[in-house]
Amino acid sequence: MNLIYSPVFGLLVFEMALFVALIVPMPFRIKRGLFTFISENPLVAKLQYGMKITFIFILILFVDSVNRVYRVQIELHAAKQAGGAAVGVAGSERMEVQARKFYSQRNMYLCGFTLFLSLILNRTYTMILDVLRLEEEVKRLKGQDPKSAQGKSGLGEAGGAGEIARLKRDLEKKDKDLQAVKNQSQGLSNEYNRLGDQVSAQDSIPKKNR
Repeated sequence: MNLIYSPVFGLLVFEMALFVALIVPMPFRIKRGLFTFISENPLVAKLQYGMKITFIFILILFVDSVNRVYRVQIELHAAKQAGGAAVGVAGSERMEVQARKFYSQRNMYLCGFTLFLSLILNRTYTMILDVLRLEEEVKRLKGQDPKSAQGKSGLGEAGGAGEIARLKRDLEKKDKDLQAVKNQSQGLSNEYNRLGDQVSAQDSIPKKNR
């Protein structure tokens, strides 16, 4: 395994360990605290952003490995179609083609499973968040968890990945401020039109008296 695909294999092992950690049964309070930390920590948000860029490169490697497998298949098919010329492909040359086919297929499966497991991890993370939100809502309605009743657990913003959740709050605040400015501008415009109508009405009264 060359230096390009060794990090991919390490990432695959990391994803497998992370998946096992996600599905390990834990008490509700511990799991809630863990996911709240993940959702609010800016370092985790930067790590998730870096992982997305990494998966783009892995996707490129996956496409390249598929292309290599296809080209090797064409070479083998052409050798079989050559008939008598296939004897020349035997021996070391045929072993070299088979080796390239094996390495290409290995790289394709490695990148493919890494990308597929990343999708599974993302979906599992989202489903666990939904379950935690529902459990928190049930406890809040039953009055069994004062922390949930006060809305301090942060799970409502989980999945926003720290800085993203904060930026969403800032964006909502700016939208409210913008709406307030629009309403104020509309009120000033209406007042200006009303005053303009009054001035026009007052100017038209002397003309009628003349």
